[in-house]
This record gives sequence, structure tokens and C-alpha cells, in this order.
Amino acid sequence: MNRCVIAGAADIADYERIRGKLREDDFFIYCDGGLKHMAGLERTPGLIVGDFDSAQDPHLDVETIVLPCEKDDTDTVYAVKEAVKRGYEEFLLIGVCGGRLDHTLGNVSILLYLDSIGKKAAILDDHSEMELISGQTVRVEDRYLYFSLLNISGCAEGITIRNAKYPLEEGTIRSEYQYGISNEVLPGKTAEISVKKGNLLLIKIDRE
Repeated sequence: MNRCVIAGAADIADYERIRGKLREDDFFIYCDGGLKHMAGLERTPGLIVGDFDSAQDPHLDVETIVLPCEKDDTDTVYAVKEAVKRGYEEFLLIGVCGGRLDHTLGNVSILLYLDSIGKKAAILDDHSEMELISGQTVRVEDRYLYFSLLNISGCAEGITIRNAKYPLEEGTIRSEYQYGISNEVLPGKTAEISVKKGNLLLIKIDRE
């Protein structure tokens, strides 16, 4: 099935960068204030979701789910769960980082939720790409300026990093001590990262 792209309301400065990562067959869900990105992304929605507390319902000829303002799930979380119910296996979240830190952290945790149910997911912003490493080996090309590994859930063990400035064998990263920040892929190499137990947030930085 096609990938589901979910657009939130956080600012996007470089639409060209984001558009370069999109696919022709992506299914788009715009969440409330995320509708401000529709022109810049040059993609029409397949679904609109929101309580419309930060944007007006545009009343487009598009399926729209109007949510109550008082609820447990944010508009973005609701959109993700709705896409899961519709059978999507791969997700890209944009416009979900920046501005309010509480929303940013909540949106990053969506990667944990999607990983827990076996879905592939990433977050893309103006500076970086984020994904969760959980069991599989992930590769990072040397075109990235830096990459960081952050523990956002429990304890990650059996961490191996190869072909990087700061290699690691069978390491452990706990959430209270984040020493995996600002590593670099060796020139001409591809870094390989694996985690045997737990998971890590991989942030690949391709611009300052």
C-alpha cells in the first residue's frame, strides 16, 4: 500500500526540501493547522482531520473528520491511528517538530507507537530525518553532517556502531545519559547501527 504522509501545524521553512522527499503516490492527511502547508507542499489532501482550533475548516470537497476540542489524542495522533485503521504500513510525518516543545515530544513518541505495532515511520523537518532503530540494522550514508542516537524509552542495550568517527561495540545508552549525540560517518563509508534490546531514536542531520 502507498505511504501515508501526515502534515502537522509546525512551521516548515524549506518546502522544496520536503517536496524532494515525497512520492507521487503518497496519501496525504492534513491535520488542522497543517492545512497551511498545502500550497507549499503542492499536494492535495486525501483526508483532513482536526478540531479546527488553529485553522478554519476549509470545507473542501475532501473527506473531513471533525474532532472535539477536548480529547485524549492530539489531531496528529488521531490521524495516525486513523491511517493505521485504513491499513497503511509506512508513514512520513512532516510539520510535527518545532514551536511548542510538548507537541514536538508528543509527536516524536508517535514513532514508538508505530514501531510497537510493526509499522515503518519517519519524521522529516527542515534540518533532519528521524526514525526509530529497533532490532534491525540501519545504515547512514556519509552525505549527512552528523547523526545522533537518543534513548527515548527505557534502556537500549547491545548497541553497535560501525564506520563512524565514534564506533561502539555492545554498548548501552540509558535515557538519563545521552552520549550518542553528534557522531559522524567516516568519509566514503556507510555507517551501520544496530540495537539488540530496546530502541533508539536516530536523527540524521543534513544541514545546520
